[in-house]
Amino acid sequence: MESEMLQSPLLGLGEEDESDLTDWNLPLAFMKKRHCEKIEGSKSLAQSWRMKDRMKTVSVALVLCLNVGVDPPDVVKTTPCARLECWIDPLSMGPQKALETIGANLQKQYENWQPRNYTQYIPLSIYDLQTWMGSPSIFVYDCSNAGLIVKSFKQFALQREQELEVAAINPNHPLAQMPLPPSMKNCIQLAACEANELLPMIPDLPADLFTSCLTTPIKIALRWFCMQKSVRLVPGVTLDLIEKIPGRLNDRRTPLGELNWIFTAITDTIAWNVLPRDLFQKLFRQDLLVASLFRNFLLAERIMRSYNCTPVSSPRLPPTYMHAMWQAWDLAVDICLSQLPTIIEEGTAFRHSPFFAEQLTAFQVWLTMGVENRNPPEQLPIVLQVLLSQVHRLRALDLLGRFLDLGPWAVSLALSVGIFPYVLKLLQSSARELRPLLVFIWAKILAVDSSCQADLVKDNGHKYFLSVLADPYMPAEHRTMTAFILAVIVNNYNTGQEACLQGNLIAICLEQLNDPHPLLRQWVAICLGRIWQNFDSARWCGVRDSAHEKLYSLLSDPIPEVRCAAVFALGTFVGNSAERTDHSTTIDHNVAMMLAQLINDGSPMVRKELVVALSHLVVQYESNFCTVALQFMEEEKNYPLPSPAAAEGGSLTPVRDGPCTPRLRSVSSYGNIRAVTTARNLNKSLQNLSLNEESGSSVAFSPGNLSTSSSASSTLGSPENEEYILSFETIDKMRRVSSYSSLNSLIGVSFNSVYTQIWRVLLHLAADPYPDVSDLAMKVLNSIAYKIMQVGLACRLKPQRLSNPGELVHATVNARPQRILDTSSLTQSAPASPTNKGMHIHQVGGSPPTTSTSSSSLTNDVTKQPVSRDIPSVRPANVGNMGVQYTPHSHQFPRTRKMFDKGPEQTTDDADDTVGHKSFISATVQTGFCDWSAKYFAQPVMKIPEEHDLESQIRKEREWRFLRNARVRKQAQKIIQKGISRLDDQIFLNRNPGVPSVVKFHPFTPCIAVADKDSICFWDWEKGEKLDYFHNGNPRYTRITAMEYLNGQDCSLLLTATDDGAIRVWKNFADLEKNPEMVTAWQGLSDMLPTTRGLARRVSIYLDRSKQGGAGMVVDWEQETGLLMTSGDVRIIRIWDTDREMKVQDIPTGADSCVTSLSCDSHRSLIVAGLGDGSIRVFDRRMALSECRVMTYREHTAWVVKAYLQKHPEGNIMSVSVNGDVRFFDPRMPESMKVLQIVKGLTALDIHPQANLFACGSMNQFTAIYNGNGELINNIKYYDGFMGQRVGAISCLAFHPHWPHLAVGSNDYYISVYSVEKRIR
Repeated sequence: MESEMLQSPLLGLGEEDESDLTDWNLPLAFMKKRHCEKIEGSKSLAQSWRMKDRMKTVSVALVLCLNVGVDPPDVVKTTPCARLECWIDPLSMGPQKALETIGANLQKQYENWQPRNYTQYIPLSIYDLQTWMGSPSIFVYDCSNAGLIVKSFKQFALQREQELEVAAINPNHPLAQMPLPPSMKNCIQLAACEANELLPMIPDLPADLFTSCLTTPIKIALRWFCMQKSVRLVPGVTLDLIEKIPGRLNDRRTPLGELNWIFTAITDTIAWNVLPRDLFQKLFRQDLLVASLFRNFLLAERIMRSYNCTPVSSPRLPPTYMHAMWQAWDLAVDICLSQLPTIIEEGTAFRHSPFFAEQLTAFQVWLTMGVENRNPPEQLPIVLQVLLSQVHRLRALDLLGRFLDLGPWAVSLALSVGIFPYVLKLLQSSARELRPLLVFIWAKILAVDSSCQADLVKDNGHKYFLSVLADPYMPAEHRTMTAFILAVIVNNYNTGQEACLQGNLIAICLEQLNDPHPLLRQWVAICLGRIWQNFDSARWCGVRDSAHEKLYSLLSDPIPEVRCAAVFALGTFVGNSAERTDHSTTIDHNVAMMLAQLINDGSPMVRKELVVALSHLVVQYESNFCTVALQFMEEEKNYPLPSPAAAEGGSLTPVRDGPCTPRLRSVSSYGNIRAVTTARNLNKSLQNLSLNEESGSSVAFSPGNLSTSSSASSTLGSPENEEYILSFETIDKMRRVSSYSSLNSLIGVSFNSVYTQIWRVLLHLAADPYPDVSDLAMKVLNSIAYKIMQVGLACRLKPQRLSNPGELVHATVNARPQRILDTSSLTQSAPASPTNKGMHIHQVGGSPPTTSTSSSSLTNDVTKQPVSRDIPSVRPANVGNMGVQYTPHSHQFPRTRKMFDKGPEQTTDDADDTVGHKSFISATVQTGFCDWSAKYFAQPVMKIPEEHDLESQIRKEREWRFLRNARVRKQAQKIIQKGISRLDDQIFLNRNPGVPSVVKFHPFTPCIAVADKDSICFWDWEKGEKLDYFHNGNPRYTRITAMEYLNGQDCSLLLTATDDGAIRVWKNFADLEKNPEMVTAWQGLSDMLPTTRGLARRVSIYLDRSKQGGAGMVVDWEQETGLLMTSGDVRIIRIWDTDREMKVQDIPTGADSCVTSLSCDSHRSLIVAGLGDGSIRVFDRRMALSECRVMTYREHTAWVVKAYLQKHPEGNIMSVSVNGDVRFFDPRMPESMKVLQIVKGLTALDIHPQANLFACGSMNQFTAIYNGNGELINNIKYYDGFMGQRVGAISCLAFHPHWPHLAVGSNDYYISVYSVEKRIR
């Protein structure tokens, strides 16, 4: 669904639904095709339209039994009787002369006869005939009882097969020594009548009626037409007159030629509509003579059945003599014959038949009036015939294009009819008016069957498209299709690349890189990327034209697909494997540094393509990257970094205890969930990371430490097995270590080389919040680690095997989000085999986790045995049985163990499976972006999108949602207008699985989202039910600090922000039928300050925030503009445009303190930020960065809990600090207008956007609600029921955007919702 404004349906809305119009006009975020479908090509349909082998009939043998003057003894002839043979009366001349004349005529009728002598008639055996003729052959039997011959033929063919089988078994058989005669299965037989039928003897018809139908169809068809009673309706037409029809059969402008053309079209159409597809292909498309015979056979069936004869064929055809198209033939003959008397007698001009125009109209009616699921249009073969005619060609091409637009099935159908040679030949036409139509048709064909690229190049068709693309007068959409066609011609096809390079494709594309039409920019870039893919001449041609520099401008294009295409093109540009010169290396470095700037692009599609582009570079400069990787690995070991896990081990970490311990339900980021690694895999893997890092304390199990073991888990093997040498933790630590500037001096000059920069970019991408991106980057990084290990760059770097799978539970980060459901308490155990059911949370009793000083794995009592070489790779019986005693592996190593150490007595024979490294990387590291883009052309482009179709299901659902929204707004407004005297009626209370840290009401459904540190729970506050619970997928040293509903008025998405700056967007949450799915994710803020990563920030939830730094990440979302404001522990406010998925602005805050609250109003372009130092800063987005801070208020002296800008033209700013001073500012005035004092020690505060209310939560275990004048309405200190239990310290609270409802989360896990008294509701 595109984000353009949808027209509102003004009909059917009452006056109460006025506010609906705002809903209709709101743009939707993250609802485009790239968000709603998997980025991959369509499943290619097996194309059966191409003939395996075209055939040509090379010779015809005519066997006649013509004993002129002597009738056969077994047939009693009528008097008068049919006499004509080949339209000659044999009795009108001498027997020998008659024989030769008839033979000569028949030869003319068959046209291709090899001369033979006439012999006396000899009885002929079918068996001999088969032997002489061989296979494949065609047999025509024009005699009485001809069906008998067909039966005998089949019997002899069967007998022949059986004899051959016997001969094959018995070598002494006489046939065994003879050459094998061909099988008779491929023979075709046409017989005039059934076995028990005689030929018709009507005197006005020829004696060889069947042969006449097969060889002179128009003549006999007209004759037969004149013998029907209906001919009386056509005055003046006689049998003599039809002999005089002017014209030639092969001249379509003459009456005879036009009738012949119509006859061909009609018989072809009947066959296509009645015969099974494969039989149609075989009989009507494989051989021209066979096709002609069978078209005429359909006529023979019609005529002969009218005389009680049933023609027989093998293979047998379904009956066609009653088909409705024969009526169209009768009409065409009628129209033609009715003109004959005047044409012949008076010489008037011939009026052409309206047949083809009418059939095109019928086809058009089918296209415009029909529903989708119906039989294919009968007229398709006629459209094909019409392409031959210049008169109808334009209209036929237009209709054909509209038909092909219905989808791949229509393209397959048209190809099976035989459209291909026609549209290929039309590319030789110079008519400009055909260009748009042919381009459209070819785009449709190539989108479904790209194998046609070879046919196009062979026939020089690519030249046609090169001239169209270079034509500035062609509309952009047609040039886009042409760019797509050329991109298919050069795709993985060297001949096509050569031909298009000669045709100047690169220069033509470069001229159009900055066209205003985005789809054209996208396809021109893809086309460039494909022409120089593994084709060095094209790359150097690109270098000469500065192609890479011209592509740079597209890296900042507003459309993500265009950026993606540019990254693809630059990736293949550096990905050529030809020898490198200094010049080309310099170019590669420039391209690499340009690409590196996209590291924080907002679109995961672009970042995935970026990983692939950089992987090409890694392959080209492998040895340089190996060196850099080794330096990083060394540094990672020697640089102490406080372990986030250790910091969490303190008593403040809440532990989910007892029955509340949830179990994960799997969640898909497009189904790609990292499965739990099997014990078997772990067993043949190495541990490369001491899990407690350098802190000396082991990681305890706690909800925070939950991580789902993944394909990125620390296991080893060749990269194809999806088992990694470098674990995510190691890579993440490397990334964090490398971001400290002090590191630069440690490693030396080379640290800032291009390779180092790119390695850092890849490390960063391996920690990407979007799983597909991080998976790809992990593959690239591990391919280098694998290479280091293989080549043995350092002998001491040997992989170490791991025997206790339990220790890997933590060795992941950025794990796939997992749904969680309640289940009974789980004990520590080895991870189960991979399933898509998700993974258990390990949980330790109800007490806070303890720290242990052991340097082994998770606990002291589980020890490990060294793994020796002879352990098989299959899963040993004892793995997973925690009772077996192991000796600690790490005890045998010095504390500063290197990353790839193996166990003590191991040799390095792991490196012998040297897989082709380049092929590994290119095979596994790829995106389906280009194929996915091509899908656009295979799908209907002329059809009204469903959401614009007023009668569609989607549209009806939207109307329903918008009416619901209007009702919610109206009812909530009524309650608020009554006035609110108390807000303490507890309408919902439940225990959340984790301590609530952020809470958010859905604006229109009774759903509330509650985030704890790394998971989100959804509750129905009306019914009191838990709807869903799943993991957000953030690393374990981060926490969720903000949430927003996007598109709340329509198809809601949930945005979560974590304090490492990552943003994730989810759909299908709280949906019973589907699993939650990640729509997109990106790094909203890149440089979150490392100081806030300490323990201090984790307690901010419980203690007075003024005593420490760390706001995490704060966001403000604006649906009307699609802008997302982000800030937090940084010195800027970053604005993202979600439509473009890119950063629009970085506004410096000018403060040394973190931003704690954001509020914006796009109508005034104002942004208000509350800061940790107590200042309130107002920015105007329209102004230059140096001047955009238009106001700074320094009246608060402590951390600002909330700053809120009212959204109307005169709206004021309301702000509250931790100390409880509430201040109101007019953005135009330098000082506050009003100050109120409320309770101190605030931990959370929210302001109701409609009612004049604000609520604050205190660390002193109560919530207070005030009206706008600062008067206390009520306090909430105890829960209802529950024996009046005291509420915990308030961790978060939020008002509903419309209802007077307040949600409160406290650190005793409870979440409650309060409202006004029931009588008011």
